[in-house]
Amino acid sequence: MKLVSLFSGGKDSTYAIFRSRQEGHEVVCLITVFPRSEESLLLHHPNIELTRLQAGLMGIPQIIVRVNSDETREELGELRGALDSAKRRFGIEGVVHGGIRSVFQKEHFGSVCSELGLKVVSPLWGVDEPNYLRDLVNSGFRFIVTSVTAGGLDDSWLGKEMTLGDVEKLVAISSKHGLNPSFEGGEAETFVLDCPLFSGAIRVTKSNKTWDGYRGRFEITEAVLEERC
Repeated sequence: MKLVSLFSGGKDSTYAIFRSRQEGHEVVCLITVFPRSEESLLLHHPNIELTRLQAGLMGIPQIIVRVNSDETREELGELRGALDSAKRRFGIEGVVHGGIRSVFQKEHFGSVCSELGLKVVSPLWGVDEPNYLRDLVNSGFRFIVTSVTAGGLDDSWLGKEMTLGDVEKLVAISSKHGLNPSFEGGEAETFVLDCPLFSGAIRVTKSNKTWDGYRGRFEITEAVLEERC
């Protein structure tokens, strides 16, 4: 099928594209919705401006939508308009997203897609999360943590590029503190620097870290593209 990806630039939405291609689908367009607030229940926020670099490295056209309301209903309305545009412009038949366990997101996205006659492809739904994180690293996905908002995660995780060792630490922390190791509960956000889908890599040259004792953000203020070695 021809698919559009709901793309945030994080590990899950990027890996969902990777998996959908492995399953024989063609991702012909990206939709990135810029939420008004970082408190959005549907959409991701940190460093989302830099998804333009990722889209360029994948060679996939990107539709960018800016939402001017914090209301889920308004966010869904903007998403519906973007999907309708993608259907007319690119002939999409379905939507791929990187949801793993969020029934809230799946039901809302599914409702919008049903209205437009689009199928939903969820290649990560129900995966074993620790094994999924290991597969990410082993498959050549390089990603950093860009925000944390959960007990057990301190500021040392901000800006960290995840290794297999870090994955095992995270799995142990999740068992102790009851957080979701894939971060789908909003415990943290990520940003992909490189992966098999990219023609090159993103290198962070300037950044700003903020931490209030419980939550924090890693903002990428400058980045450059690097060719493959």
